[in-house]
Amino acid sequence: MTEILWEDPFCGEGASCFRLGTDITGNAYIAVVGQEDTPLTDTIEALRALIRDIKAGKADHLL
Repeated sequence: MTEILWEDPFCGEGASCFRLGTDITGNAYIAVVGQEDTPLTDTIEALRALIRDIKAGKADHLL
């Protein structure tokens, strides 16, 4: 299995903590803290697009 380099957790209020990670082959990962063995996986570019869209307000309706 490819080694994932996890970032420090991003935690909201309560227990909602997520981790972002990458590997050397160009994949990006998002996981709930403590469940890093079952991450959502896509390309690093897809993760960049997701972050850009969130920052642009495209997910504000979820707040």
